[in-house]
Amino acid sequence: MEAILKNTHIRKNILTGEQVLVSPHRTQRPWQGKMEAKSNELNIDYDPSCYLCPENDRASGGKNPNYNNTFVFTNDYASLKPETASNNYKKRLLEAHGEKGICKVICFSPNHSLTLSKMSIDDIEKIIEAWKSEFKKLSELPFINNVQIFENRGDIMGCSNPHPHGQIWAQQTIPNEINKKTDNFFDYYQKNGKTILEDYIEQEINENERVIYENDDFVVLVPFWAVWPFETMIIPKKGVENILQLDTVTISNYAKAIKTITSIYDKVFDISFPYSAGIHQAPTDGQTYKGWHWHMSFYPPLLRSATVKKFMVGYEMFAMPQRDITAEVAAEKLRSFL
Repeated sequence: MEAILKNTHIRKNILTGEQVLVSPHRTQRPWQGKMEAKSNELNIDYDPSCYLCPENDRASGGKNPNYNNTFVFTNDYASLKPETASNNYKKRLLEAHGEKGICKVICFSPNHSLTLSKMSIDDIEKIIEAWKSEFKKLSELPFINNVQIFENRGDIMGCSNPHPHGQIWAQQTIPNEINKKTDNFFDYYQKNGKTILEDYIEQEINENERVIYENDDFVVLVPFWAVWPFETMIIPKKGVENILQLDTVTISNYAKAIKTITSIYDKVFDISFPYSAGIHQAPTDGQTYKGWHWHMSFYPPLLRSATVKKFMVGYEMFAMPQRDITAEVAAEKLRSFL
């Protein structure tokens, strides 16, 4: 590795244009800060008090069906609602507008303690099919211009229910992160005739420093510009706008990539590893988005152990993200559990 990358330096996120400060020497500092409680792993198939388990009552008064695979429903306490009026507010420098949207919950399994890392490839394939189905239905609604699929795993990441589930937020306004990537993706495609992620994964595969896993259709790697200690991306080798282009074979290979990285995570500190994971796809406003290349990111907060996490405070809040462990060291550790 180049000498510059072994000392304090700044790396560029080629997807958003943003920067991250990397300080490798800080891994040696003693830790006297906050220690999180080590999460106890669940081992029950059914919890009568869980509002996501089959046939249980939800807080809203509804009742879950006796589902066998995935189960999708509209969030009982949604942040976005379809009936919101799209009114504008402007008072000199103060601006706001009403925001329409739909929030859905997707239960990954009827089993209360079966996380993605413990599921079979077949079960994960069913989740991907559910993602595709919901993305298609939501993206076809005239007032929906972006669909965000994500999962918060673990109470340390604000997950309010341990039952394996994710969420889908579809909304009228295209969010900040998607806008930044859209601009960079288009600029690169105009200049080079291919997506920036196609060129990026080609370089990563050749260098083989940050790649964790690879199959015929996907690469799992620690991005060069990673912010979170063990951050990873799942990138399809073919640059397409969204997951609707996935067929039976690519769905299976996508499921294998998800299974691989989530299983590795659980081995790092020998716990059910917390993270926020999300799929970034092109906006759904009916426009053509040349250069868009969908991908999935995992942002795990744990840094040194099962009880020490990375905090985004101080410098991170007021300046730019900062990390101690380099992407290369993180990749080497994750590969050791493959």
